[in-house]
Amino acid sequence: MSYPGAEFDQLSQGLLSPADYENPAPAGRYHLVIVGAGPAGLITAIGAAGLGAKVALVERHRMGGDCLNVGCMPSKALLEYSKLHPGDFDGAFAHLRRVRADIAPHDSVSRYSEAGVDVFLGEASFNAAGNIQVNGTELNARRVAICTGARAAVPPIPGLRESQPHTNESIFDLTGKPASLGILGAGAIGCELALAFARLGVEIHLFELAERILPLEIPAASQAVQAALQDAGVHIHTGNGVSSVHREAQGPYVITAGDTTVQTELMLVALGRTPNTDSLQLDNAGVEVDAGGSIQTDSKLRTSNPHVYAAGDCTAALQFTHHADAQARALVQNCLFAPTAKVDGLVVPHCTYTKPEVASVGPSPQQLEADGVAFDEYEFAFEELDRGRAELHGGGFARVYTSKGTDRILSATIVGHDAGEQIAPLCLLMSNKLGLAAAGKTLFSYPTRSEYLKRLADAYNRSRFTPRVAALFNSWLRFIG
Repeated sequence: MSYPGAEFDQLSQGLLSPADYENPAPAGRYHLVIVGAGPAGLITAIGAAGLGAKVALVERHRMGGDCLNVGCMPSKALLEYSKLHPGDFDGAFAHLRRVRADIAPHDSVSRYSEAGVDVFLGEASFNAAGNIQVNGTELNARRVAICTGARAAVPPIPGLRESQPHTNESIFDLTGKPASLGILGAGAIGCELALAFARLGVEIHLFELAERILPLEIPAASQAVQAALQDAGVHIHTGNGVSSVHREAQGPYVITAGDTTVQTELMLVALGRTPNTDSLQLDNAGVEVDAGGSIQTDSKLRTSNPHVYAAGDCTAALQFTHHADAQARALVQNCLFAPTAKVDGLVVPHCTYTKPEVASVGPSPQQLEADGVAFDEYEFAFEELDRGRAELHGGGFARVYTSKGTDRILSATIVGHDAGEQIAPLCLLMSNKLGLAAAGKTLFSYPTRSEYLKRLADAYNRSRFTPRVAALFNSWLRFIG
């Protein structure tokens, strides 16, 4: 079948799940068998093999996992292309397929095989003896690492599952432009795709149960993104959950939320994730999961079975690619050597790549208050910077929360152009237990947006200039004449 970018799909599939691939004969013993070739599994496999370990990697679908195939990269490719070429739906989807094909060699079966990893394509599970197997063939393993990721959750809304909606696993396979798209869920995925598809000329209806979009972000961030989405033509429905979905044959989706009923040609569900653990037969290995199916791990990524570890989205941890990356590095240490690497103290940022971008790190102020943590708040608007005044996209703000009376950074939110990049120095400060005062001692190029850190440090220093300190200064100045 011919469609925009079809040749790139063929290239990607040939690299990530080659049809003619034959699994290798299993080795007599593996130091580590990894199940799942997403970010956590790939980094663990290449890292362990690079140290000389005998490694097997099992993948049931495509190498690269969600991030490459149906997640981070295709969504960011759509956002970038739609920003520069609004209305060009075919070009946008050809571009996302080209991006996947460009990255595919890095995650390919051939690359990992050449690195000394035994790659097995097929379904993995634990057999009755508690040993890992793929397609019924047992792999003798000293340690097993479960890195199977997660998939889109489809909640029990009447008629939803029967209507066969799109999820992130299928929406990037579109071969033609729909007239309209209903999106259930206004978290990061829902907002990003609402903006991208609206730019490409698709009528968008975005539904969110909470009173505002991006409900896990601070209200000011939600308001900024909502205004931008509405400017792009997105119809936003908040404050009512979708109560039913109806679809006759191949007709339109009829979506009802409160008193609102709309019809859309296609529908996308973006209502959270569920771990890919149900086919692993974890009970056979004594691996415990929570009520939602997430694998339970300790701070060193050990499960209830001392020989089985887990990392990434299949656990109860934060579901971000960069978090899986960090966990994978700990997995290599803990599975091959002494289990000393911990992951419970990681500083994990996240970003929603709308326009404006929203980047956050640490607990929200609501969480801090609920935990009884006293804090101070500092905010600076980018438009107050000289660089901000010169830029057409110079708006937005940086807001930082510090421990009460100190400069120790607890959390932060940045809204504006390149927020995902601008939050990086804050993460660096937090990871190295440095506060705003350290930013005040640092020189930043002028004029740049990064000067916001100096301005926040100035705000902190002003807060220390109490009446008592001012009186002491005045006394000293009078003394020196």
